[in-house]
Amino acid sequence: MGLDYSYEIIVPAQNVARALTKLTDLAARTYRVPPLTVTLPGGDQLVVPFTSNFKSEAVDCSTGSMLELDTSIMFAVDDAVREFCQVPDPKLDELGRVAIGYIYLTVRFAPALHPGYSSLQFTAATSGMSRLFERSASIRAVFNDLTAASGGVCCLLDTESDTFQICWLNGHTIQETVPGPRFAGFRDLVSAWPDQEQ
Repeated sequence: MGLDYSYEIIVPAQNVARALTKLTDLAARTYRVPPLTVTLPGGDQLVVPFTSNFKSEAVDCSTGSMLELDTSIMFAVDDAVREFCQVPDPKLDELGRVAIGYIYLTVRFAPALHPGYSSLQFTAATSGMSRLFERSASIRAVFNDLTAASGGVCCLLDTESDTFQICWLNGHTIQETVPGPRFAGFRDLVSAWPDQEQ
């Protein structure tokens, strides 16, 4: 079994469409797939430049609890990204970004632990990409920026250890852990989010 590190962004449940719309701005332009229509809970429809389980057939999540997408996202090149690409000068887009491969996205609508929110979990496809998730400041910045642009309350990095790294919390970039001095457990972290539904 390889490493499956992931970034998890928590947004208010009503912000999922906003988060996915912001995500499309990060999509690799070289990732040529037919557009995918997604129907979200509540009936909102979006067209995204990704696949779901590597298929482009419309996905109806209007009564479901989960959405799975296969994404390809662009990142600015830092030393860790350059090393991962294994070329001194990777092919960049007009904004100086590069795609690093598939990143699997699982959207959980109103999960049991925090029903007023939704979770967008971005999982690395390989062990090498997992290590890159942890090492690259550029990748962390993209997920923090996506959290902010989506009106998210929290961004976590899961490195399959006993602790989660908190990257973003309530509008601020931070470097803390759960468990840690401030949050003894995940429940304590959830209680810090605004407008929590009990």
